[in-house]
Amino acid sequence: MCRWVGYLGGRSRTYKQLFEPERSLIEQSRAHTPDLPLPNGDGTGLGWYTYRRTPALFRSAAPAWSDENLREIALEVETQAFLAHVRASTGTPVQQTNCHPFRYDRWMMVHNGYVADLHLVRRELLAALDERYFDNILGTTDSELLFHLALTFGLRDDPLGGLERMAGFVESVGRSKGTEFPLQMTVGVTDGEEMHAVRYASSGDANTLYVSEDVETIRLLYPEAERFDHFEHGARVVVSEPLGDLPGVWHEVVPGTALHVTHQGLKVSDFRPQPPAA
Repeated sequence: MCRWVGYLGGRSRTYKQLFEPERSLIEQSRAHTPDLPLPNGDGTGLGWYTYRRTPALFRSAAPAWSDENLREIALEVETQAFLAHVRASTGTPVQQTNCHPFRYDRWMMVHNGYVADLHLVRRELLAALDERYFDNILGTTDSELLFHLALTFGLRDDPLGGLERMAGFVESVGRSKGTEFPLQMTVGVTDGEEMHAVRYASSGDANTLYVSEDVETIRLLYPEAERFDHFEHGARVVVSEPLGDLPGVWHEVVPGTALHVTHQGLKVSDFRPQPPAA
């Protein structure tokens, strides 16, 4: 199981979310939970927005906990939006091009989960891609394929609808091949101005996802905690697992739910995959 962090808010150093918390993403990558037999050591990635329209990417096949370049970058980068990911491969090679985030134009995506029986459906999923996105696929993961399918189904103009149509299509193809539960995913997508996140699985038993409480409430709960002073109004963090254990800071996202995070607040809605028309 992979893990990821998404941040949207005022300008903040990525180090504060990736390295400083007691259960930071980097710590999670090596100190895995008892129900997971292996650490997340199959690569790492960080995507962030600064001066360019398109996000900058750092991706490495090295384990996150031993990557000194990642630490140096995180110490220097200040951004209003980023996605970070630590990878546990589900069978595809450990290589840089298979590391998240994946990028197209202004958009990035990270994914935790899998497409079941990928070998049965991969050809049909690839054939459905809009040709303008096909050459942007550089790796071999189901995650990168899901991102480009979401782009094909309208992610750039209608993020939630694009993700719902992507999920519906993948489930339709999977079930046509006899796969009962084709899709497992938590995903985060952003264009640097807003962020969408989804917790969903065809079986209903989806991988975990959490979102932080609003900053003002957290400061009222913990006025003595200086770690929250640098966050601006409206800042939110979305994570696979909480970065700490302070009560009231993290809220678990219900399976079958979509989050829409903007600088003005958080909107929660149902996630309903849309199968293709007959």
